[in-house]
Amino acid sequence: MKKLLIIGYVWPEPNSSAAGSRMMQLITFFQWQNYQVTFASPAQLSEHMVDLEASNVSVSEIKLNCTSFDGFIQELQPDVVMYDRFMMEEQFGWRVIEHCPQALRLLDTEDSFCLRHARHQAYKQGREMNNGDILSSDLAQREIASIFRCDLSLMISKHEIELLQSLFKVDASLLHLCPFMLSDELLNQVNPSYQERNDFMVIGNFRHAPNWDAVLWLKQQIWPLIRKQIPDAKLNVYGAYPPPKATDLHDEKSGFLVKGWVDDAIFAMQSAKVCIAPLRFGAGIKGKLAEAMICSTPSVTTNIGIEGMQTDLVWPGMVANEAQQIADAAVKLYQDEKIWKQCSDLGPKNASILYQQQVAFDALKDCLNVIIEDLAIHRQANFIGSMLNHHHHKSTKYMAQWIEAKNQIEPKIK
Repeated sequence: MKKLLIIGYVWPEPNSSAAGSRMMQLITFFQWQNYQVTFASPAQLSEHMVDLEASNVSVSEIKLNCTSFDGFIQELQPDVVMYDRFMMEEQFGWRVIEHCPQALRLLDTEDSFCLRHARHQAYKQGREMNNGDILSSDLAQREIASIFRCDLSLMISKHEIELLQSLFKVDASLLHLCPFMLSDELLNQVNPSYQERNDFMVIGNFRHAPNWDAVLWLKQQIWPLIRKQIPDAKLNVYGAYPPPKATDLHDEKSGFLVKGWVDDAIFAMQSAKVCIAPLRFGAGIKGKLAEAMICSTPSVTTNIGIEGMQTDLVWPGMVANEAQQIADAAVKLYQDEKIWKQCSDLGPKNASILYQQQVAFDALKDCLNVIIEDLAIHRQANFIGSMLNHHHHKSTKYMAQWIEAKNQIEPKIK
């Protein structure tokens, strides 16, 4: 049986984030391909992490800058190693190359860190982002170098693939579009009607800066405009890891209800009449909006929100970028049953075009098979990647060895 090693930045939390859900979808894909999957991470165990062993995934806790990983991977000898975000490739890539040089090296990006960071910085400065903001970023140099060093990077958005090819000249052979991969059961579920639903909702992990900004914008500007038109309206604010500054926003009187963690995000989305996602920066594609689609819940979001999620059909909701426009769109969807029904019906249709599991599975299978069949030739064609591996991993190797030696010496000194 073939072996896959996933080196995770965090332990998967599918009920907390879209990244966690997508990781579980990737695990399902590799199991469908008859891989024995091992998930390893240096992160601390978390209260909301999924029970991987219940999904027939082996679990290993690993350490940064420690030779114990060398023995671990030498014994495992995986056929494929998948890094969960570029930081894990930076940390463990040289060890993988040293001990398993023939293993296929995949990078799962989730979203483009450098794009999200550049947009955030430009937003804080009150201006539009430009390409110079990305090109001048240390984060971009690290992330793009990691993409070149890997055999293939799984990209969640067409927009990000186009950016990598045009701005950083990454060859198409190093990139594969791998969006959400949703089962037929999710895509074809029976959803409640307009009359069976109540309230507005917003959802998102509070540790993700774009989500916190969206909640704050709702509280300070958008929600008062909605309540002015619908005085008894309620907004349910869901999301994992709400900090005190978020729970302090809870206000029964104004109907702004910070509920935090929700056990069943799909049920919460199905219960809501309208989903609001006023995102002012970010990258990738948005799990909350994909869930809104499959739950037939019309959404109000921004140009950032719909990026990478559009089809030839109309957006299943409304798109606006200013507080008053967002409020007016949300009120219209909430009060006009005819418009609500039109948008509601479009949700599953859009999702079926974008996120059919079997379509994504077949495309990824074919892509991997082509690369694996001629891996040596594939790597020869990626000279930049070979060069970066040679130089970067030499320096990373010696730095890691220095840190390990330092960690061994310090306890003795104390």
